Amino acid sequence: MVSAAFISDIHANLEALTSVLEDIKSRGSEEVFCLGDVVGYGPDPVAVTDLIRQNARATILGNHDEALVKGPWGFNPVARTAMEWTRKQLRPRIFRLGSRDRWQFLAGLALRHEWQGYLLVHGSPREPTSEYILPRDVAGSHPNTFQELFDSFDSVCLVGHTHMAGIFEEGPRFIPQSQVGETFQKGKGKMIINVGAVGQPRDYDRRACYLSVKDGVFSFHRVEYDVERTQAKIRAIPELDDRLADRLGGGV
Repeated sequence: MVSAAFISDIHANLEALTSVLEDIKSRGSEEVFCLGDVVGYGPDPVAVTDLIRQNARATILGNHDEALVKGPWGFNPVARTAMEWTRKQLRPRIFRLGSRDRWQFLAGLALRHEWQGYLLVHGSPREPTSEYILPRDVAGSHPNTFQELFDSFDSVCLVGHTHMAGIFEEGPRFIPQSQVGETFQKGKGKMIINVGAVGQPRDYDRRACYLSVKDGVFSFHRVEYDVERTQAKIRAIPELDDRLADRLGGGV
């Protein structure tokens, strides 16, 4: 089996993405797959989009990527204003080199991708761009919810969207990344694995997170990056709320 790395929720965070790609290269992963939300929230949508195009074997449509093209319907005011600014940076212009190619790339992202029998989506196997699978849902959701989710794929489903890395097993139960060992393998049942967020983690660990797999063995990786530099860039852009910078410091 080819070794691969799975990244998600970059959110225009160039420092985080650069550090993660360097870490992936150092570990010898042969392919990189992006599970969506290339843009939104962060200060470097152009550079990040270019890096993803150059490095990802396949990229899945995230809800922020979708909002770039279709409009940020249902977004909160902070996310909506950030997306409106992002759209200005990326929309095609005659004298903006590469802008049309970037826009077409993000507008043409697939809803799902199959890799070695694994299903790759941004949100969930039922609603690829928009449905959140949250740890609290294990105890609080309708009993049929997780059964429907697990019935929607054959073996392993990799997701992002919540920015909270960990494993959902049938039962259901959730194991956060902080409680997962250095490596893990698939058991008898199906698994939904949230690969974590590169650009805006929300599990109280500010380090960028991604997942790798080699010969059926999975590993989460946490990567240090220059958070303060990204925060300074966000604060220098009036359209990006300072709270987007603040949350990076605590991984919330």
